Amino acid sequence: MPSIITVTVFVPLLGAIALGFLPQRWEAAARWVAAGFALLAFALSIVALISFDRGSSDFQLLDQVPWVNAGFGSFRLQYLVGVDGLSLPLVLLTSFLTLVSVLISFHVELRPRLYFGLMLVLETGVLGVFTSLDLLLFFLFWEVELMPMYLLISIWGTGRKEYAAMKFLIYTIAGSALMLVGLLALGFTTGTFDVTKLSVMSAIKPGFVPLALIFWLIFAAFAVKLPVFPLHTWLPDAHTDAPTAVSVLLAGVLLKMGGYGMLRFCITILPKQAQQFALVLAILAAINIIYGAFVVMRQRDLKRLIAYSSVSHMGYVLLGLAALRQVGLTGASLQMVSHGLITGLLFVLVGLVYERTHTRQIGDMSGLARRLPLIAVVFVVAGFASLGLPSLSGFVAELLVFLGTFERFIPMTALGIFGIVLSAGYILWMLQRVLFGPAMERWDSLVDATQWWERVPLAAMVAAIFFIGLWPAFFVDMISKAVEQISVRLG
Repeated sequence: MPSIITVTVFVPLLGAIALGFLPQRWEAAARWVAAGFALLAFALSIVALISFDRGSSDFQLLDQVPWVNAGFGSFRLQYLVGVDGLSLPLVLLTSFLTLVSVLISFHVELRPRLYFGLMLVLETGVLGVFTSLDLLLFFLFWEVELMPMYLLISIWGTGRKEYAAMKFLIYTIAGSALMLVGLLALGFTTGTFDVTKLSVMSAIKPGFVPLALIFWLIFAAFAVKLPVFPLHTWLPDAHTDAPTAVSVLLAGVLLKMGGYGMLRFCITILPKQAQQFALVLAILAAINIIYGAFVVMRQRDLKRLIAYSSVSHMGYVLLGLAALRQVGLTGASLQMVSHGLITGLLFVLVGLVYERTHTRQIGDMSGLARRLPLIAVVFVVAGFASLGLPSLSGFVAELLVFLGTFERFIPMTALGIFGIVLSAGYILWMLQRVLFGPAMERWDSLVDATQWWERVPLAAMVAAIFFIGLWPAFFVDMISKAVEQISVRLG
C-alpha cells in the first residue's frame, strides 16, 4: 500500500486527469473539482505532518519500489520518496499555496478545465521534487513543472506573455541540462542514485569528473531557479506577465526548489566542495540582496517591484546556506517557507488590486485604502512581514540567518542587514504611495474584497504568517533536527 507521501504527490495529478474527462457542458464545475483535489492534497499533507516524528532526523514515510533493474550493473533505479524536517515544511507550503491559487482563480473563464488541470499537474511536479530521494526521479519531477508553467504563462498571461514564457523555459532547460550531467556524474562516481545513502556517505572519492565540477553543474540549475545574480533575468518578466495565481506559485514554491536543491544536494552530499566555495556563495548572496533591493527602488510596476524584492529576499536563503552552520542553515530553510507565504500574499493582493483598477502602475494609484480597507490592512501586514517586523515570520527567518552568518562572514552579514533597511524604504514608500496618498476620484467606485474565495485565502495566509512569527519553534524544531545531521557532515 502506498505511503501517505505518495498519495499526497499524485492526488493532484488524479485531479488533473479527472478534469480532462469532465464533460464540456460541466466545464464551469472545473474550479470546484480542482478546489476539491487541492484541498485533499493539503489535508493529506497535514496528515503527513501529524504522522511525522518531529524528534527524528531520519527520512520518514518512505515509499520504495524498484523501477529499472536490468542493464545497469549494480545500479538500481527506483521510485523512492519520503520526507524529513527539510522537505515536509515545503510540502505543506506547496499544497497550501496551490489551494490558495485555485481559490483566487475562481473567476477564470478562459478554458478553465485546462487552466486548473495544468495547475494540479504543476503541484504534482513540485511535490515530487521535494519528496524524491533518488537522483533521477528528482530530475524527472523537476522537469514536470516546465510545460504546465510555460502554458499557464503563455495562454493566461498578459503583456509579452509568450516572450516571458519562452525565456523561463530556456533558462530552466539550460540549467536542467547541466544538472542532469552533474547528477549522472555523481551517481556513477558514487555507485548509487539513492539520496538516503548519499546523505550519509562518509567520503566520496573523486571519479572521472572532478567533484568540484559536479558541484557547480548541479548548483547552476538551482541558481537559475532560486534565482542567483546574474541568472535572475527571467524572473521579473515571468512574474510581470503571468496571471496572479501563477505568480503566487512561482514565487511561493518554484523558487524554493532552488534553495532546497542546494541544501539537499550541493551541501549535504558534497560538504567538502560546499566548504571550499562557501565564500563565493556568500559573495553571490550579498550581491543578490543589495542588487535586488536597489533595482526594486527603481520599479514603478507593482508586480515587478515584488519580483525584484524576491531576488533580494532569496539572497538571504543563499547567505544562510553559505554559512554552513546549523543556525544559518535552519534560518535559510525557514526563510524559504516564510518568503513563500509573504510574497505569495503580496502577489494575491496585487492581483486583487489589478482586477479592480486594471493597472499595476504605482503612479496611477493613490489613496486606495479609503475604498479597499480590507485589502489595505492585509497589504500593510504583508509589507511589514516582508521588511522583517517582529512577531511576523520574516523577522524570525532573517534573524536566524544573521545569527548563523555573522561570525563567519561579517561583511556579507552587514550588507544583508543593510538590505533590510532598503527593504523598509521601498516597502513603506509603496504602501504610502498606493494606499495612503491623496484620494483620487477615478477610484471612488472600487469595491473591496467581498467574495469568500477572496477573503478566505487572505485570512489563511495572514494567520500562517503570524503563526510562524509567534511560534517559530513549530517549524524550527523540525528543521533543526534534519540540519543537525548536515552540520555533522560539515564538521
